[in-house]
Amino acid sequence: MLKTILAISGKPGLYKLISQAKNMLIVENIADKKRMPVYASDKVISLGDIAMYTDAEEVPLATVLESVKKKENGAEVQFNYKKASSDELHGFMAAVLPNYDRDRVHTSDIKKLIQWYNLLVSSGETDFVEGAQMETVETAVEE
Repeated sequence: MLKTILAISGKPGLYKLISQAKNMLIVENIADKKRMPVYASDKVISLGDIAMYTDAEEVPLATVLESVKKKENGAEVQFNYKKASSDELHGFMAAVLPNYDRDRVHTSDIKKLIQWYNLLVSSGETDFVEGAQMETVETAVEE
């Protein structure tokens, strides 16, 4: 599912891939459902290609989002991440992914994670990993 959800540098929010043309993509904003073209000059990354640093290896974003979903019981994150202190954000991250790399995962990364999670949940996108990957998620979170 996360392969078709895109983050576009310089544009707020997340976008769903609708169609591809020769030199552009047609995307739809997840929040307001407005469509727009994205050109080859824009920096676009699929959420499926993003990972979070841990002490051992990188964990796919889908695994981290699934862990947040489990912690929040499928609801949006309740505390205000925009006004939360660095310690509160790192505490939240430690609860979600206990072995995350505290040196390489910055406060801004945690805020972005929470923002993306809330956007996805509010738009009804909650299947972050497929059934076969779910066992891997549970193993990674327990370590």
